[in-house]
Amino acid sequence: MEEQLKTILTEAFGESSDSEGEEQQLVHSHCVENRDNGKALTGSVFGESHDWEKISEIDGLWLCKDFLSPDQQSKLLSSIQKEEWFAQSSSNQAMRFGDLPEWAVELSSSIHEAILFDNCVAELDNCEKGKEACIFPQDLLWRKPLFDQLIVNMYRPGEGICPHVDLMRFEDGIAIVSLESSCVMHFTRVENETCRDQDPPQKVPLLLIPGCLILMWGEARYLWKHEINRKPGFQKWEGQEIDQKRRISVTLRKLCRTD
Repeated sequence: MEEQLKTILTEAFGESSDSEGEEQQLVHSHCVENRDNGKALTGSVFGESHDWEKISEIDGLWLCKDFLSPDQQSKLLSSIQKEEWFAQSSSNQAMRFGDLPEWAVELSSSIHEAILFDNCVAELDNCEKGKEACIFPQDLLWRKPLFDQLIVNMYRPGEGICPHVDLMRFEDGIAIVSLESSCVMHFTRVENETCRDQDPPQKVPLLLIPGCLILMWGEARYLWKHEINRKPGFQKWEGQEIDQKRRISVTLRKLCRTD
C-alpha cells in the first residue's frame, strides 16, 4: 500500500530528493480531524477539501455533503444526459456492468482520491477507534477496480425507492452520489423475522443534498435497509417540507467474483 501511495504522490508532484518520509509527512500535514463532533475536515494534496460525517447510529455509514461542487454537478449531469438513457418518458433507470462510461470511471477515481487522502491513509493500520472509525476499509479501497457496476436512477417528484438491502451479488462497499433535488433517505435495521414481539424498528434519517456522497460498508451495507419515501408528508427535515423536484442518483458497486 505504501508503494501505491508513493506512486500517486510522485505522479502528482514529481520525483523528490528529500527524505524518505516526505510523502508520509505531506499526507499528515493535510489531515486534520475533529474527533469531538464525529466529523473529519481534511484537505487533499490535490487541492480539494471534504467534510466527512460519520453517522453515529450506523457503523459503516459516512456522508460527504460537499463531494461535488455546483460546476462538477453540472458537468456530471451533462454527461448523463448525453447518454440519452431517459429520452423516453417511460425510462427512469440505466444499468451498466464491466466497462463503465468514461465519466463514471472518472467519478470512481474521484471517490477513490477523496477517500484516500481524507481517510489519512498513512494511518489506516493504526486507526485509534478501530476499523469503524475509518471512512472506507483499506481492503475495499485498494481493490481493482474499485467499482465495476453502475446504476443511474431518475426520480420524478413523488417517486422514491422501497426499503431494501442491496443484492448479495455485489461486494461490500457501495457509493451513492445524489444530484438535483434534496431528499431524506431513511435507514432501518434489518428485522429479525422470528421475533414478533420486538419494538418498532428504529429509523435513522439522512438528508441528501445535491452533490453529496454517501458510503455504505459493513453493517450499513448488510444489516440496514435504506429507502426514500417521497410521498407527500414523508420528506421533511427539521420540520420543513422539502420541495420535491427531479432527482438523479448514481450508484457504484462491485460485482462479486464468480470463480
